[in-house]
Amino acid sequence: MLEAHVLKIAQELKLQTRQVAATAVLLEEGGTVPFIARYRKERTGELDEVQIMSIRDRLGQLEDLDKRRGSVLDSLIERKLLTEDLKAKIDKAETMTALEDLYAPFRPKKRTRATTAKELGLEPLADLLWAQDAGTDPKAAAAAYVPKSIESDGKTYSIADVPAALSGARDIIAERIADDAAVRAKLRELYATKAVLKSKVLTGKEEEGAKFKDYFDWSEPAPTAPSHRILAIRRGEAEGFLLSRLTPDEIEAVSIVERMFVRGACPAALEVKAAVQDCYKRLLGFSMEGEARITLKKRADEEAIKVFADNLRELLLASPLGQKNTLAIDPGFRTGCKVVVLNRQGKLVGNDVIYPEKGVRELGEAMEFVHSVVKKFQIEAIAIGNGTASRETETFIRKLGLPSSIPVVMVSESGASIYSASEVAREEFPDKDLTVRGAISIGRRLMDPLAELVKLDPKSIGVGQYQHDVDQTALKRTLDDSVVSCVNNVGVEINTASKHLLAYVSGLNSRVAANIVAHRDENGPFKSRKELLKVAGLGPKAFEQAAGFLRIRDGEHPLDGSAVHPERYELVDRMAADLGCSVLDLLKDSAKRAKIQPQKYVTTEVGLPTLKDIVAELAKPGRDPRQQFEAFSFAEGVEKPEDLKPGMKLPGIVTNVAAFGAFVDIGVHQDGLVHVSQLSDQFVKAAADVVKVGQRVMATVIEVDLVRKRIALSMKTKADLAPRGERPKNEARPGDVRRFQDRKPAPAAGGGGGADWFTLAQQRRS
Repeated sequence: MLEAHVLKIAQELKLQTRQVAATAVLLEEGGTVPFIARYRKERTGELDEVQIMSIRDRLGQLEDLDKRRGSVLDSLIERKLLTEDLKAKIDKAETMTALEDLYAPFRPKKRTRATTAKELGLEPLADLLWAQDAGTDPKAAAAAYVPKSIESDGKTYSIADVPAALSGARDIIAERIADDAAVRAKLRELYATKAVLKSKVLTGKEEEGAKFKDYFDWSEPAPTAPSHRILAIRRGEAEGFLLSRLTPDEIEAVSIVERMFVRGACPAALEVKAAVQDCYKRLLGFSMEGEARITLKKRADEEAIKVFADNLRELLLASPLGQKNTLAIDPGFRTGCKVVVLNRQGKLVGNDVIYPEKGVRELGEAMEFVHSVVKKFQIEAIAIGNGTASRETETFIRKLGLPSSIPVVMVSESGASIYSASEVAREEFPDKDLTVRGAISIGRRLMDPLAELVKLDPKSIGVGQYQHDVDQTALKRTLDDSVVSCVNNVGVEINTASKHLLAYVSGLNSRVAANIVAHRDENGPFKSRKELLKVAGLGPKAFEQAAGFLRIRDGEHPLDGSAVHPERYELVDRMAADLGCSVLDLLKDSAKRAKIQPQKYVTTEVGLPTLKDIVAELAKPGRDPRQQFEAFSFAEGVEKPEDLKPGMKLPGIVTNVAAFGAFVDIGVHQDGLVHVSQLSDQFVKAAADVVKVGQRVMATVIEVDLVRKRIALSMKTKADLAPRGERPKNEARPGDVRRFQDRKPAPAAGGGGGADWFTLAQQRRS
C-alpha cells in the first residue's frame, strides 16, 4: 500500500518517485522535517522543508483514507452487503468523498420516509416506476398496495389511498437518487463552480449585531469569495446574528438530476420527475450544501492559516538586537511605567516603577532614576512596549539626553499580557507580578524575538486572521511547523537556551528539553555536543536529529559551534589533514578553505549538496541567518489619531498582513490599514507579495475617521486624497478594516485575530 501511496504522491506533487520514497522511509524512521531537509539532501534529491511537509501530510491523509476504507469494508462484511463489484469500487476510491459516496446507500440510517415506505412493502412499486415503462399506469399499479398498515417502533404506519402509495414509492426513489454517487459528483462540481454565498440578518438582531452590518444583505460567488469574508459570515452566523446559504441556481441543479434519471414523459417518468424535484428540495440540496459549506470553510481555513503562518515566520525571524544590557519599560499612565533591567544574557537584574506623567516631582524622580540606572548598569539599549502611553514614554526617554549610542526601540506587546499570566512566566518569575513579567518579556523580545516568542502559544501573538474560527488542529500543526522551522533554521545555543526554546529543536520534546536544562544546571555548561548523550532520555536517534541544530560556543571541537553535523566531523578532519592544517585553521583562513576540492570527498553517503553546505558553514560557522538589527523611530509629534492629517507621510512598521491589505503601526496606538489597492503603484494580487510583517515602510495618510475610529493609509507614490464620495471604485470591501482600539494587548479568547485584532468591518467612504 505504501508503494501505491508513493506513486500517487509523486504524481500529485510532480516529484520523482525515488524522492518521495526516500522521504517516506526517513519519516517512518523518525526523521524530522528540518533534519531531513538539511542533512539528508542526497537521499531526498534536495527536497526543501515545504516539499517534505507536503509529503508527510499527504501520507497522513492517505493513511486516514485506508483506515476509513477498512472500517467501511468491515461494516459491509459484517452485514453481508459486500459484493465483488462494490469491493472493487471501494478499493479504487482515491478520496474520502468518493469512498463515502460509495458507502452512502449502505450506511445504517435512522428511520426515514423511505425506510417506512419499504417496511410498508412499497419497494416493488418504486422499482416499477423507476423502470419508466411507457405501458405502466402508476395509479393502477399503486391500487394493489392499498390499504395497508404496520406496527413499528410502537407506532402505526399506513397507506390510506393511491396517492399515499405513490408518495411512498417516490420517497424510496428520492432516497435512491440522493445516495447515488454519480449524481452527487455532478452536483458537487456545480456547487464548487457556481454556488453563491448569501447572508442576511436575523429578524430583530439588527442593532445587537451591528458589527456584522456589512453582511446583513450580502451576496457573492462562492468560488471567488476571499477567506476573511467567508469566516466573517460564519462567525456572524455562529454568534446568532446572520443566516447564510450556499446554493447554485436551483433550476440548473434540478435539471442536472432530471437529465440523469428521468427518461421520457410517460406517466411513470413523471412520477420519477416528481421524485427528483422532491429529492433535491428535501434531501440532495441540503446534503450538498452542507458538504459545500465544509469545503468552502476548509478553503477559507487554509488561506487564513497560511497568512498566519507566513506572518508568524516573519515575526519569529525578526532581527535580534543581540546580547546587550537592556532597560525595558512597560508604559502606563495611572499605574506608572514598569521598568526592568536585564543583563546581556537576559537575566533580570532589578525592577521598579516610575511615574513620568503624574506630576512635576514624579517626573524629576523618574528622570533621575533612569539616568542612574543607565549609568550603573551600563545600559546599551532601551525597549519600550508599544501599548498605552508608549509614545509619551518614548518622548520622555528621548528628552533625557542619553548617549546617542543607546537605541530606543518600540517593541510589540502583542501577547505579552498572556505570557505574564502563563505558567511559563510563573515558573520563571514566581515572585514577580504580572506587570514586571510583561516588562521582562518586552526587553527579551528586543534582544532575541525568537527565543522569547516561542514561550507563547503562537495564536496569542496577534498576527493572524480569524484564528479562533479556523480548524484548530490544522492551525496548531501549521504554526508548530513554522516555529520548528524557524528555531532550527537559526540554531540554538545549548548553554543559554531555555527549555521552551530547546523543545522546538529537531528530535527533542519538552521532557528532554527540561532534562537538558537540569543536566546543565547540575553539571555546568556542555563542553561538547557528544556530552548530550549523557542527558536522560536523549538517545542516539534524538542526538542524530538534534545535534546539528545545537550550538556550543567555544566547544571542545571547533565545529561544535557550527551547523556541521557531528557525523561529518571526521570528514572535515580529513579535509584539514589533506591540506596540512587543523580544522580551526580552516575556520579562520579563507585561503585554505579555497583549496578544498569537494569532489574529492564524494561517497555513496555524502554528495556534493552536503559537501557544499559544509564548505559554506566553514566560512561562517554558526552564522545567524536573521538580518542585522536596525533601530526604528516613529515621527516625532505624531502620537495619537487626532494628530493625523490627510497627506502626512509617516514611517511605520507592518504589524499584520491579511489577504486584503496590511496593517501598519505609525505610532498613534492604532494600526492603519493599507488596502491591497493602495500598496503599490502596480497591480497587487495579494498583500503578502509586497509586504511582510516587521517591514519598515513609508505610508501616506489618506483618511482619518475619528468617529468610526479608522485610519486609511497608502503606500503609493502619489496617494489618492480625494474627498468623500469621490473615491476610486477599487476600495475596501466588507471585512477589510479593523476599528480603533488601544493596542494594549488583551486576552485573545473570543477574538478573531489575536490580542490586537478587533472586529473587521467595511470601510465605507461615502
